[in-house]
Amino acid sequence: MRRRSTVLTAFAGAMLAALVSTAQAQQPVQKVQVGVLECKGGPSIGFIVGAVTNLACVLRVNGLPEDYYIATIQKIGLDIGITESTALAWSVFAPIAQPGRGDIAGTYVGVDAMAAAVVGVGGNVLLGGSNNSIALQPLSVQAETGLIVAAGLESMTLQPGR
Repeated sequence: MRRRSTVLTAFAGAMLAALVSTAQAQQPVQKVQVGVLECKGGPSIGFIVGAVTNLACVLRVNGLPEDYYIATIQKIGLDIGITESTALAWSVFAPIAQPGRGDIAGTYVGVDAMAAAVVGVGGNVLLGGSNNSIALQPLSVQAETGLIVAAGLESMTLQPGR
């Protein structure tokens, strides 16, 4: 079991390195980092060919009130396992330095890789939002507790929250 978790972690690390280099190549120079989007969620179950996860999110931008969102993440690809909780954080890049409330709402797409045996990590690069002008990069740092292996395409819809 320990060897399997080491292999899974190494696989996730390799996927993350590939995601970072892809994200950096795709990011236009005119975008600036505006803040951090943090999302948290409860238990989820992978269904081999995909999964759906709902998360509560908050955008933190220096000098502005917190901006709340509800995220629905849909994955297509390998997704096997059960997680007890999920926590993600993305650096948010936009064409303006101070987005207004709800400005990062929209649909994002990208790739995803994750591995966990009790505690694990994963990551994804997502592009989209208002007129496809927002980038959630360089990658999300995803902390998982449970047993899961996942890799594939991912779509996330952000809607303004409470």
